[in-house]
Amino acid sequence: MKYMLLMHGSERVDASPIHTWSPADVAAHIQFMQDTNAKLVADGEFVNAQGLSGPEEARVVRAGRDGTPEVTDGPFPESKEFLAGYWVIDVENQDRAIEVAAAISLAPGPGGAPLHLPIEVRQVMSAPLTEA
Repeated sequence: MKYMLLMHGSERVDASPIHTWSPADVAAHIQFMQDTNAKLVADGEFVNAQGLSGPEEARVVRAGRDGTPEVTDGPFPESKEFLAGYWVIDVENQDRAIEVAAAISLAPGPGGAPLHLPIEVRQVMSAPLTEA
């Protein structure tokens, strides 16, 4: 079963934004993510993972009535949380997906302290097979 693990950044986390961390703390955080991905690869569970740019670079797009794109900055200023990155994993069941998410939540922040970031766990839906 495939699951998407969505790492949410939040203004409510006690850590300052990553762009304000020391180079050593950023390096430790990135190494943690690389080690996590390597373990998932070794366990045959890794499908994909990506970090995302900050919310200040995000855009929300929808088609206008005439089909042309309408683009706004996003997420909106009142938003306290943003999507920081994601993993797609292929695991036996939801319990395993939750176990992986909990491990990712312990990513280190400033001074090496675990961030305890919220990780949303969602099963990837598949379309039913149709006969040709």
